[in-house]
Amino acid sequence: MGYDVYNSDCPARAVLDHVGDKWALLLLHRLGQGATRFNALRRDIPGLSQKVLSQVLKRLERDGLVSRQVFATVPVTVEYALTSLGECLTANVGPLLRWAEANMDQIRAAQTEYDTRLSSN
Repeated sequence: MGYDVYNSDCPARAVLDHVGDKWALLLLHRLGQGATRFNALRRDIPGLSQKVLSQVLKRLERDGLVSRQVFATVPVTVEYALTSLGECLTANVGPLLRWAEANMDQIRAAQTEYDTRLSSN
């Protein structure tokens, strides 16, 4: 079956929604550096709550992008890693994040110009 993301019924739209989320992008990029435990992910990404981290990881795991491994320790240790599908996607995440960082001055200037223009009308 062929998929067309411009078709409103295309299931690929849900996947784009999952991976287009800022937290998902940051998690995918971080996991691209190697398998990591839950709490380390939480520490490495300031502002990401435990609840949201758990939700995003579950969505990424369901989509086959992230694997979850549980170790029988006390307390239980859970480690997350990219799957091969996740690695394929993550190859494109780093450049997007770097693009956002490199162009923030221009983006902020455009936002300021837009807001000024809007408020003067």
